[in-house]
Amino acid sequence: MRTKWLIRQPSPQAAARLFCIPYSGCGASMYRKWPHFVGELEICPVQLPGRENRMRETAYETNEALAVDLADALLPYLDRPFGLFGHCGSALAAFATTVQLSALDLPTPTRIFLSSQVAPHEEPFGRLLAMRDDELRDELVRLMIEMGATPVPDLIDLAHEILLTDMGATRRYRLPAPIHLPVPITAIGWTRDVDVSALRIKGWAEYGDTTFELLDGVHYRFLEAPGELMELFRRNLVKPTN
Repeated sequence: MRTKWLIRQPSPQAAARLFCIPYSGCGASMYRKWPHFVGELEICPVQLPGRENRMRETAYETNEALAVDLADALLPYLDRPFGLFGHCGSALAAFATTVQLSALDLPTPTRIFLSSQVAPHEEPFGRLLAMRDDELRDELVRLMIEMGATPVPDLIDLAHEILLTDMGATRRYRLPAPIHLPVPITAIGWTRDVDVSALRIKGWAEYGDTTFELLDGVHYRFLEAPGELMELFRRNLVKPTN
């Protein structure tokens, strides 16, 4: 059974899976430099509506609505240990999806990995949130170049529209107070991140069992699939064999 939510059909041989939600304004191709497998851990990029091969679909305006449909779409593939990864705005989508799975008493992640994002009970923060529309467009051009893509004007226009929708969802996703999440959290900061510093992510400690990891790099270094990040996923999701 295939699904439009994943760019590859998950392998039945995988010991564990990591579902990776794309960064605001981007599609699953942003993970093009990531390996298909890290040891026995399968990397599964998620494709969201409104972008790339799903560009004719309407993007979600809230993380809550996204979480309802994403949880349902992933359910057939949650038959083994799995994790969710999100960076910046998509970290909130990963968190909201975990909340949805837990609320419905469905399989929940072994661990979720939330990179460069403040906790949702805190004031929204991020360099992009303070940008004007024209500045956001310039940022998209820079991001596409970072991803190894050619910034074609029509694609920039589409990505700009999606980015504005995604950022609206980020601004609106606020909790009045921390909640206890029955799933361990790894909150990831980056040493040279000028968008969301590692000090800004400490609020996740109020959501339950939280581990903090500080990795070397700037805000977009995760795109390069750094070895220490891949090993962090594998170590936490794949059970050691005797």
